[in-house]
Formats: sequence, C-alpha cells, structure tokens
Amino acid sequence: MSISVATIFLVVDNSEAIRQALIQKLRASGAQRCLEASNGEEALIILREQTIDVILSDSDISPMSGLDLLKAVRTDAKLCSIAFVMITNESNRNYSLDMIEYGVSSVLVKPYTFDGLAEHIEKALKNPLKTAIPITTKNVIPADAVTNLPEPLSILVVDNACNDLELLSELFKNKYRLLVAQNGGNALEICISDMPPDLVLLSVDTLDTDAFKMVRQMREHSNSQHIPVIFITALMNDTEKLKSLDLGAVDFITKPIDADIFKIRVQNFMRYVELHKQLQSDHDEMLENVRLREVIENITHHDLKVPLMRIIHLVETMLEDEAFINNKQIEQLNMTKDIALQAIQTVNVSTELYKIETGYFELNPQPVKLDVILQQLVEIARETFRDKNLTISIETNVNGGSMPAILGDAALCYSLFHNLINNACEYTDEKNSVTVSMNNEDPVEVTIKNQGVVPTKLRKPFFEKYLDSISTKWGGAYATKLMVEAQNSKISLDVSDAENLTTVTVHLPKFAE
Repeated sequence: MSISVATIFLVVDNSEAIRQALIQKLRASGAQRCLEASNGEEALIILREQTIDVILSDSDISPMSGLDLLKAVRTDAKLCSIAFVMITNESNRNYSLDMIEYGVSSVLVKPYTFDGLAEHIEKALKNPLKTAIPITTKNVIPADAVTNLPEPLSILVVDNACNDLELLSELFKNKYRLLVAQNGGNALEICISDMPPDLVLLSVDTLDTDAFKMVRQMREHSNSQHIPVIFITALMNDTEKLKSLDLGAVDFITKPIDADIFKIRVQNFMRYVELHKQLQSDHDEMLENVRLREVIENITHHDLKVPLMRIIHLVETMLEDEAFINNKQIEQLNMTKDIALQAIQTVNVSTELYKIETGYFELNPQPVKLDVILQQLVEIARETFRDKNLTISIETNVNGGSMPAILGDAALCYSLFHNLINNACEYTDEKNSVTVSMNNEDPVEVTIKNQGVVPTKLRKPFFEKYLDSISTKWGGAYATKLMVEAQNSKISLDVSDAENLTTVTVHLPKFAE
C-alpha cells in the first residue's frame, strides 16, 4: 500500500528499535513526516505543538498507558479528531471495550505485518471513530466463538539436524503450514517478513549462530516482536533458561524428543495462538458494529422527523376548527403540538451533541429570549407531572425590570433546560416543589431548585460521562454539561443536606444590545 506523502504520523512506543523499524517501513511506503515519542506524556507534548494525522501507539507503554493517551486525546477539543490506531497484545476483553468506548479508530493485535498495519491506517483515515460510544456485550463475539481461519497456522522449525527436521515435519505436516530454516540468518529473514510464522521451534544446540542473539533481533522488529518461541535443547542450565524466558520463550522441550508429548504441547499452544488471532477479528467486529450503529442512528433521527411533522400538521388542522372544540381541548392540542416540536428538537440536538463531542460543532451565537423558553418548559412540566401534585414555580424578574436575552443557541438552550427541569421534577417526591429562576445580571444566572438530594457518592462525578453506568436514576447530566459548555458557559451543582435541597446553576453570557 502507498501512503500519502501528506499524512503525518506519530509513533509511540517505549522501544526505540520498534519505533525506528516502524518509521522505516512508513517512509518506504511514502510517508515523509514521521514523529516519534517514547511514552504517552512525550506524545501529548508533541501533539499539542505539531499537526498530526495518525497516532500509532502501543497499548503497553509507560508511565502513561496507551489507553490513558487515547483518553487524553479524545477529551481534548483540539486533538479529538486525530485518527488513533492502537497496537496491542492485550487479550482482556474489558480493556478492548474500553479502547473502543474511548474512541479508538482501529485496533491492531500483535504480532502483525506491515501490510496489516497499512490496512488499519487506511481504515482509520477513511472511517475514524472519534467519539466515545457505549458498547454492550450484545455487540461482542463470545470469547469461545473461534471462526475458521482462511489460512492454516504456520510453524517455523529452525534446526540443521536432518533427523529432527524429519520428525517435526512428520508430526505437524497435515495440521500446520511448516517452514524450515537451517540457520539463524534465514530464520530471522522469515520472521521479519510480511508473512511471519505463528510459532518458532528453535533448536538451540544445532544452530550455527547464537540462538539468543537471533531471538533478541526478532524482538527488535515489529513483525516478529511477539512471535512465541519454543526452545528445543539437550542441555540448558538455569541461567540460560532465565535468559530464554526474558526473551519471550514460552516453553522448553528437552532432547531426545518424546513425539507424543511434544505434539500435544505444541497443539495446545497453537490453540492459544488461534484464539489470539481471533482477537483481531473481535476488535474489527466490535468497531464495525459501532460504525453501523452510528449509521442506523443517523437514519433513525432523519426518519423520526417525518411522522412528528405530520402530527404537528394534524394538530394545526384540528385547531383551525375552533367551533367544534372547547377551550380545554384547544389547550391539550397546543400541548400536543409543543411536545411534538420538543421531540423534533431532541432529534436535532442529538445530532449537535455528536458534533460537540467530536469537535465539529461550530457555535453561531444569537440573541435568545431565555425567559420565554423557560416559561414554555415550566408549562409543559406542570402538565407532564400533574399526577405528582408538584408546585412548579418560575421567577424571571428576580431583580426587577425586563429580562435580557442571552447570547447562545436557542435549540441547545431549549434542550438543556428541558433536561434540567424534567430531572428536577422527576426526582422530586410528590407534593414537593421545584423552582426555576433567572436574573438579569451578566452573566445571566439560571437556577433550578428541587426538594431531595443527590447521593453523596454521585455528587463529584455528577456531570461525568459514565454516571449512567453507576446510577440510572441520576444519569444524563453529561449531555447537559456539553450543551452548556458549547455556548461558552458554565454549570454547577450544589447540594444542601440540611435543607434537603438540590440546586443546579447555569451561567450564560448576556446579550449586549
């Protein structure tokens, strides 16, 4: 694959050898600008000073992990649109879900080839997944659902003893694709190629070069960095075994080889390799499910507007025949119309929320008569929560005089205050009170007070994204916070246990006439 010369890469890995090997491959494929960072903190410094198109980060970096770097990128308004490819050896499915939930563009499982990496880079640039979208277990392939792989797994046998080669070939010839190398140089070439083996069986005693040197060179190349190695040896002391383990040996086989036991041990390990390969398929499937859901949601949002507009048209037609309906029915029809308009507004705002979270929202501030919006929302709340016998009051002239317009977005204001007023009413006990007030200061301050308090453990994370996963009752404030901050404004929560009172305050810029 040819990479555009305009694409700017940032390679993040603790290993300088891995970074250099990867950058060399990128440049050979056409990339002219490749930056590097040895850890996540260094990467963030570069990202805030340089323009980057694609981040290629190992997940197992320190002191800041790849996942923490991903979180930092996705929560920074200036960085959140950068394509992020995570390279991982992590098999923990919860970790995988975290990567996707925090907006990874693509996930590449080690060991990988450069062709595989290039494919993931192309996918990340074409279909960047920039937002954090909750994933459920329904989106995930079960851990034991291993699909049939299109190509058989491969084993590289490194041995210059003909008898051992014949034995190994006989044991595995009908189950795996066997590759043979009689010296370390040829073995290394195969391992760092674009089609590396899945397992290396390395005969230490008959190798014409230092086996440890060969394995060390494997670990310095991205294609062979994580290929498992089984050492086959007649004699190996404890020091050599520790050295082998440090280089990634997964097992030791002692000569003379017991064919039956050896076959079972290799087959058991290749089962692990097969499951590990399936992990890549799982990641691809999960990412594709997320993207598919985004498309479906966009279609649904569009299709919802048509029936809602028809409802509004029918209500308006009925209102024209005032001679056949009484005042109570007129009031109810107007309320129906308002609710349908509110639903359309919700659909529109959900699209805006996506833009806000991904950094694509552009505020076009206009004068907004907020007191009128608040009055409408209070009237709707009184009707909606009539059965609770709540006292829902509104004060829009706290300091006297006419109420000013604020400078913001009318649709966002309508939606955010609808959320706040509805939440206050919903979580207030029957026959209690909810008060909405607005002053004419600069910035304009709007408060919503209700009887009842938010639990102590939920107060600090009240406006955080994942509060819903902690408490479904008190969730939903994150979207409201996004809409407030998108208008260059602030929102705060105050809870008084002594007064059994919860107060949410929003400050919005006053429109200067």
